[in-house]
Formats: sequence, C-alpha cells, structure tokens
Amino acid sequence: MAEKLGIFVSSDQHLGHLIGICRAATKAGKEVKVFLTNRGVLLTQDPDFPQMEGLGHVSLCNVNFEAFKLEKPVPLVADKDFATQMRHAEIIEWCDRYIVL
Repeated sequence: MAEKLGIFVSSDQHLGHLIGICRAATKAGKEVKVFLTNRGVLLTQDPDFPQMEGLGHVSLCNVNFEAFKLEKPVPLVADKDFATQMRHAEIIEWCDRYIVL
C-alpha cells in the first residue's frame, strides 16, 4: 500500500517547493493530495502551476478562490475539486504524512 502525503498550502510564495515536494513524493511511489486555501489559491494563476500535472490530486477552497475574484477554468482542478474546508479535513484523515506551506 502506497504511503499518502497531504499538503496544505495557504501561501502564494512556495510553488517551486510544492512542485519539488510533489515530484519527489510521486517518484518515491507516494500518493499525494494538495489543498490550496487563502493566498494559496493564487498559485493557480502562476504560469508554472501546470507543472503540477501528474504530481497529485489538487483541490482548492472555493470561498477563497471567489474572494480573490479568480475565474474558472483552472488547469488541473476539476469543477468537483472547488471545495470547502471539509475537503481539507478529509485530506487530514486520509494521509499518513502532512505538510503545510
């Protein structure tokens, strides 16, 4: 059974670190889920955000997304993954390890 890594991102400052952590984790056979909230939703607007493809499942806080007046569609984020903080709680329960950026 693959180990599971949950990543909570509330900052818009660490996309490079997020991509690197996800790459290393998936290369090591880990399952990864990422939840973007607060200013972290702004990472979806970064031109490097599509590099997250294939590096884990990404969901985000729809309330923060709308508060920043961002628009859909977002690469790599399905409509069902514009979620509430409940998704964050689900990731905490799901994962073996948890990182906050």
